[in-house]
Amino acid sequence: MKTTCVIGGGLTGLIHAWRAHKSGDSVTVFESGECTGGVLQSKNLDGYLLDYGANTLNLRSKDVADIMEELGILGHAIEANQEANLRFIVRDGRLVSLPHDFSSFLTSSFLSPLGKLRLLCEPFIAKGKKKDETVADFISRRLGKEALTYAGNPFLSGIYAAKPESLSLPHAFPGLQELEQVHGSVFKGMIKSKKNPNRLPKTRLISFPQGMQELPSHISNQLPDNSIRLQSKVLKIEKRENKWRVVTQGDDSSKGEVIFDRVICSIPAHQLMSIDWNGLHKKELIEHLADAKHYPLALVYHGYEKENISHPLNGFGFLVPAVEKRKILGTLFSSTIFPGRAPKNKVLLTTFVGGERQPELTEWEDEKIHNMVKDEHTDLLGTSKNPSFKKIIRWPKAIPLPDQSMQTRKQAALKLEEQNPGLIFTGSHLCGPPLPSCLQADMV
Repeated sequence: MKTTCVIGGGLTGLIHAWRAHKSGDSVTVFESGECTGGVLQSKNLDGYLLDYGANTLNLRSKDVADIMEELGILGHAIEANQEANLRFIVRDGRLVSLPHDFSSFLTSSFLSPLGKLRLLCEPFIAKGKKKDETVADFISRRLGKEALTYAGNPFLSGIYAAKPESLSLPHAFPGLQELEQVHGSVFKGMIKSKKNPNRLPKTRLISFPQGMQELPSHISNQLPDNSIRLQSKVLKIEKRENKWRVVTQGDDSSKGEVIFDRVICSIPAHQLMSIDWNGLHKKELIEHLADAKHYPLALVYHGYEKENISHPLNGFGFLVPAVEKRKILGTLFSSTIFPGRAPKNKVLLTTFVGGERQPELTEWEDEKIHNMVKDEHTDLLGTSKNPSFKKIIRWPKAIPLPDQSMQTRKQAALKLEEQNPGLIFTGSHLCGPPLPSCLQADMV
């Protein structure tokens, strides 16, 4: 029986551990934290259910649905409320609903008449020639600058907490690039892709009754007892002919070492240099693999009495374009999206602060951030009185950007694996941060 060590108990590490276990390996997962799941953490505080990482999973492909079905977790999922289909952006200081069909596109004020006309010209725009175009250049070229300002910019801040100018199209949205290259148009390609046999008839926006942490917890429970070692930090990985020596340190500072046939490293890019890599061929490539930008992000949770908010919160939430010059990236109407997120007659708002746009705001003191978010909500949502519930979670290094250095990281991982058989690298800095990408992550 082959022995496999997985370093890192986040979603990507767990899915690889599960696959290795299914193939007959004896698996050990070393996780430095107190629980598995990485950023996928959920806490119930004072009757409010908070997700500290991703709040939803967008289920579009049959491949991902099949993985979740095989894991036995899909049957536990809950669907987003129908109201969550409505989404807003801020334009000229007020919330404007985004169109959800052609008639609402014509009446919505999210773009000017000229902006809409430019958007409708997309099928007639020639294919791009740059292989590593930025997302900003792609949107501006195909959809127009106004669409970039009021759709692309806030949308990207909502997904990656980043500017579209920083993101690489083939790594952030490879599907969009493929639609253009294959069909000559994103709009034409989207229509034709509905016939894709791997595409679900309808996209499902899902979570779980106790929050997104149920997903990694369920995968953890699929592994044998005692195969996950929590609060175990990996200090050293040493290549020994066709074996691997792994040295760890527990929370009590005690050290241990184990010999494995194979090592799968799934820890975040910014933690790779904390390990002493000994005896590796092409060891210098670890620095390239670790070179991923992460911007800080603060998640701010406010609970209100329903009667103290004038906006009906009849949607998923709102995003803020940079041109609006506000101090928040956007807010989710968490208690509208899924049931059980707030006590009766109360609502939960989850607001994102910082990212690439304004990283310095995450360093403010808690009370200053709370007051700033409250003021933004008073202006945009008509909140009155102070929130009855407040909580802040900070991620100093939140999301690895799928920027133009991602290809360098992938090439470094492949070269290291070629030169060091039995060593495998994976993680969101290689496969991309979206949860479906992590669930489908191949061993790069």
